[in-house]
Amino acid sequence: MAGGLLEWAKSVSLALLLFLVMRAFLVEAFKIPSGSMEGTLLVGDFLLVNKLVYGAEVPFTGKRLPAYRHPQNGDILVFQWPADPTKNFVKRLVGVPGDTISMIDGVLTRNGARQEERYTRHLEPNYDPAGDEFHWQRGFLVPQAGAARTYHPSRNNWGPLIVPQQHYFVLGDNRDNSLDSRYWGFVPDSMVRGRPLFVYYSYVPDSTDSLDWLTHVRWKRLFARPE
Repeated sequence: MAGGLLEWAKSVSLALLLFLVMRAFLVEAFKIPSGSMEGTLLVGDFLLVNKLVYGAEVPFTGKRLPAYRHPQNGDILVFQWPADPTKNFVKRLVGVPGDTISMIDGVLTRNGARQEERYTRHLEPNYDPAGDEFHWQRGFLVPQAGAARTYHPSRNNWGPLIVPQQHYFVLGDNRDNSLDSRYWGFVPDSMVRGRPLFVYYSYVPDSTDSLDWLTHVRWKRLFARPE
């Protein structure tokens, strides 16, 4: 009896160790909490995230494994929100270190070239809020005489900004409903967690149905690869 319990404990311990290793270095589950990526990712999507692709962080060391690919413009990134690192965000990378980026009437420009972004949504194109949350951008403007003093950015009109080294600029695909780099700044490369592999589960949240995760399954989204 004691031998059987010991073997069972060893099996459970090994399974738990393997799970922790996989979660730390290979893949991690992530749930989409908001509609900022709608059109590409939906509220109620559950993702498996590849943590190895950009170099997984070694727990408790602050160091990372070698990356086999660096983030590129157009990638969808999962990262820690710089304003609150306990929260994970998912957005699309639109500016890598050294890029000059801007937006005019909701159209993104990178290094002087207008970007054709087939994945974006603009549900309120004529509404263009401005406020103090955009003023952080003044420190990263392309050098121009007096530009910072006269700069009044808004959601759909800002820049040109220079992306600093070891940082990224990210936007939500649902451009008119996304809390992203326009509002709170750049993402340090050390906060990037990984890249989504596929949607392993998806359902339509319904506050009136306690079993919505069973009765409102989006079967067609299972194993979809976000691009």
